[in-house]
Amino acid sequence: MFQIKRLKYKQILSIEELEIKKNQVTCIIGQSGSGKTTLLKMLNHLLSPDEGEIYYKGRSVFEWDPIRLRREVVMLSQQPIVFAGNIRENLNIGRIFAEKKRCDDHYLIQALKLVNLEKKLEEDADSLSGGEKQRLSLARVFLMEPDVFLLDEPTSALDKGTEDEVMNSFLTEASKKGKTVVMVTHSVEMAETYADKIIQIQK
Repeated sequence: MFQIKRLKYKQILSIEELEIKKNQVTCIIGQSGSGKTTLLKMLNHLLSPDEGEIYYKGRSVFEWDPIRLRREVVMLSQQPIVFAGNIRENLNIGRIFAEKKRCDDHYLIQALKLVNLEKKLEEDADSLSGGEKQRLSLARVFLMEPDVFLLDEPTSALDKGTEDEVMNSFLTEASKKGKTVVMVTHSVEMAETYADKIIQIQK
């Protein structure tokens, strides 16, 4: 799905060759500041390398229309984004960005269950805790139905038990739907549990 060749970016990344396969969970691990998030952002052209090529579906990401690319390859940042309004509006706004029709309440509630978030759709999204906002953002991204999920530390604000429940549920459902997941995680244990492939960035 992604091929990277002779990529260089500042003094942060130097990758001679790398392939990220379709319909798999790929985890990127490494020390803080090693370039994990930088690499993730390059996969949907939020950042450009100084040298080298990145191909998505056999075509250079530089040739893709950025908006179309980011609808197919959706990134969830480590800091959850919450929009003004209630939970229903926050879930559906992702669908609007993706140019898909709004989901009815049944599907929105199913998405909340997927991330273990027991809240009413009418509740103010801004009143949620940090961990709840993170799960809301994850549910919103799931409802966008992209081909690829780019997840940057998606459970960093959760306790271990909740983290396991959420990721197991999310990744199982993503696998059923034939999605590709590329996830940055600080947890080697999580990578070893869920990844089909682990990419370790060093020095």
